[in-house]
Amino acid sequence: MSEIDHEAPTPVYQQIAALLIAEIKSGSIEVNRKIPSESTLTQRFGVARATVRNAVKYLREEGWVFTVPQRGTYVAERKPTDATPEES
Repeated sequence: MSEIDHEAPTPVYQQIAALLIAEIKSGSIEVNRKIPSESTLTQRFGVARATVRNAVKYLREEGWVFTVPQRGTYVAERKPTDATPEES
């Protein structure tokens, strides 16, 4: 899997979100399963925790994940009508 390009015009948090979306679409991270922890993602991408939090916030706002307090963040079930513009 490709990693983060710190020189790209796309913000790093969006790059991380895009990589996680690709993993969700491919089935690497299944619906109703936890996504990797903030610590794991911070280490994996070599970024600050705030950057990972922004990526997860973006995924939550876009309906890709949901958070259960004190349990974790899970992949949300998406309906075909939930397709992003890139998928159309």
